[in-house]
Formats: sequence, C-alpha cells, structure tokens
Amino acid sequence: MQDRTTILHTAMKTLSQHDPLLATIITRVGPCAIEPHTNYYQELVSSIISQQLSIKAAATIWQRFLDLYGGTFPMPQDIITTPLEKLQSAGLSQAKAMYVRDIAVHIMDGRLEINKLPDLPNKQIIAELTAIKGIGEWTAHMFLIFSLGRLDVLPVGDLGIKTGIQKLYGLPTLPDAKTIEDLAQKNGWHPYESVASWYIWKFLEIPSRN
Repeated sequence: MQDRTTILHTAMKTLSQHDPLLATIITRVGPCAIEPHTNYYQELVSSIISQQLSIKAAATIWQRFLDLYGGTFPMPQDIITTPLEKLQSAGLSQAKAMYVRDIAVHIMDGRLEINKLPDLPNKQIIAELTAIKGIGEWTAHMFLIFSLGRLDVLPVGDLGIKTGIQKLYGLPTLPDAKTIEDLAQKNGWHPYESVASWYIWKFLEIPSRN
C-alpha cells in the first residue's frame, strides 16, 4: 500500500496534468497538507461549537467549554450529565448545547459507532453524521476531508470553494453545486476532489497582485 506522501504526490501530478489553471496554483502552493487524525469525537464537538463564529470567538468559547471539565475534553457521558444551562454558561447557544449533547447521546446509545467510521463509505458516513442534530452536509464533508483524510470529497456547499472557483475559472457568478460538479468532471479532478478543493482554498489565501 502506498504511503500518504506518495498518494498526495500522485494526486498533485494528476490534477496538474488535467487542469492547467489548477496546475498553476499547485506549483505556487507546493505539496498538499491534508493529514488525517483520529480525534473524531472531539472534532465533531468542536465543529458544532465553532459554527458561525470567528476564529477568535470560537477559540474563547472552546476554552470555556473545556474549563467546565477541568481543562480537558470530556467523555460523552460527562456531556450528557451536564445541565444545558451549564453548557450555555460557557458561551454555547441553547441550540449548540443541545447539538453537542446529541452527539454524545448518539455515541453512548450506539447509533454512532465513531471508531468504525473509517471503515465506511463516504455516503454512509454523511448519512450517519447528518442524522445528528446540528450536523449538516458541510460539516460532514469537512469531517471526511480533514479528519478521515478522504481524498475524493467535493464540498459543493462550501462558500470558499464557490468563491475560489468563481475567481480562478472566471465565472460570472458563484457556482451552484451542479456547476461545481460539472467543472470537477470536466477538469479531471476525480478521484482527488479533496486535493483540488484544498488548492482552491489555498488559492484564496494568495495575496492579490492588484
């Protein structure tokens, strides 16, 4: 089995051969740095807490949340036994407090066998995650890419992807999901849609020459 560095190198080479515009970004940015991890439960809780918040605000609330449990990340049973009012005292909205608890409940009652997620296909993972309150397709896509390291995910609902594609490919308006899917197919992104998306995000970070 190929190691991850070799696989990502193959992805970069394949995308560069098929997509000249993306090739310029790949050359400028350098190696792709999508690196999976195994902190699945913590990642899901963190994604709920950080939704619709600035990086700074999310970091502050995250630390307050950890402080509720002595500065360490809590086990699911600890969250379930924490009153919603106490979770809200850390800065979580009532909805987010309920969503965080729902993740814990799904893990405790076995509906979400979180350590088995790496063995499942993308569609099943998306279905299982979006069955949890507060987790939508976007969060599921980010989990697939940045937690599990799946390389064949196209996050069509991500604003950064839409904005980057519009700018890089000179589209008159933000593309919808079908337009993004068609562009990915036309430019030979499969089976490395995640890698292509990563470079689109990086493209947005490159300072404008204007």
